[in-house]
Amino acid sequence: MNLSITLLSIFAAFGTYLLAQQNRFDGIRASASLTIIAYCVMVYITPHADLYSVAFFGGTFIGMSAPKRFGIFTITIAALLFSLLFEYLVPLLNGYGGALGISAFLAVCLCHIGILLGAPRSKKPH
Repeated sequence: MNLSITLLSIFAAFGTYLLAQQNRFDGIRASASLTIIAYCVMVYITPHADLYSVAFFGGTFIGMSAPKRFGIFTITIAALLFSLLFEYLVPLLNGYGGALGISAFLAVCLCHIGILLGAPRSKKPH
């Protein structure tokens, strides 16, 4: 498992989650803003900017779906699941788009199913 992708997806999920709670932001604006900034930074830092920015963008999907349902613990688990699924699905699917969407969906879906089945749930901040 690539540690860079894991850390980027966790950072993206938390960044989107926290920014979406601010006054002039919602989930979509937070995701778009953070992804644009992350891409601009990654272009100068790494030769693999396309892969890392796509992984970052997928992590923002976790943060976009989380503010009403998930707390900090659940966001962390969903971001970890996303990075694991994304890394294994990229070689199987043609391009990043399919792996990105299905990884984010499955990560959030698995966490939500876990909550419905009685898994521990972190408290949502008020």
